[in-house]
Formats: sequence, C-alpha cells, structure tokens
Amino acid sequence: MAKPLKKVSNAYWVYYVNEAEAKKFDDSKVGKWMYFFKDNDFAAKICEKAVADGVVAEAKHSNAPDGVCCFYLHFDDKEAHKRCITYFLENGLIRKTKAGKLYNISFKLDDQTRNGEYGDGFVSEIKLANFVNLETGEWIGG
Repeated sequence: MAKPLKKVSNAYWVYYVNEAEAKKFDDSKVGKWMYFFKDNDFAAKICEKAVADGVVAEAKHSNAPDGVCCFYLHFDDKEAHKRCITYFLENGLIRKTKAGKLYNISFKLDDQTRNGEYGDGFVSEIKLANFVNLETGEWIGG
C-alpha cells in the first residue's frame, strides 16, 4: 500500500517526503545513498516511488535535466540500508564496471555535506561492499 507523501520543489531540488516518518529523523544520524542521473523524468519516478513504497521516508532529486537523487535514512538502521540497497539493485541504480562488478558506492552523512566534504575531501565509512558482494550482488551475512 502506498504511503502518503508530500511533494515540494524549489529552483534546485524536488523533495518527496513521508512527513510522519521523516519527523522521526535524528539530524545527527541522517545520511543518503545517491544516484547520479541523466534523465529527470526517471529521477522523479524513482524518488517518488521510493517514498510511496516505504523504502525511505524522504528522497529528493536535482531540479535539472541531470543531477543527483538522494535517498535518506539513519546510518545505523541496517534494515533501512537493506531496503534502500535492494531498491537500488532492483531498479538498476548501481552502475557496473566493465568487468561486471558493482561499483562500491558510498553512503554520505548529512553532517559531511554540511561540513563541505566533497570530491577528494569526502571519505565514507559506509559503502556498498559493507552489505553486498560487489561481484555477485549477493547480501553479505544473509
């Protein structure tokens, strides 16, 4: 059953929020898995569906033809990571290397964003390889 969501946009972002669930966020624990897109219509669909289906409480995408989608959850919520990563895998949101291995994408804390950690200055402690075998796509530890 679809969860109620609120859609809000400005010049830079389009937000999809399940307000009841998002109110439970602890700002010091929130971070995001990111997907970089080249098709805004696709980005809108995957963000809206992720919130409507209860994968995450909040998602957003750049309000531009290409950009980034962010899917928000608490860094210490293993079930939320599993839901989000499963959603990424099921929807082809994780690119593969030429050898067919999944890229080891990173989870980024909002505190890291607020502190201006981008590019080479950004180091993630939580990566896809913490959860999934990058060669097989199978879950580590069940």
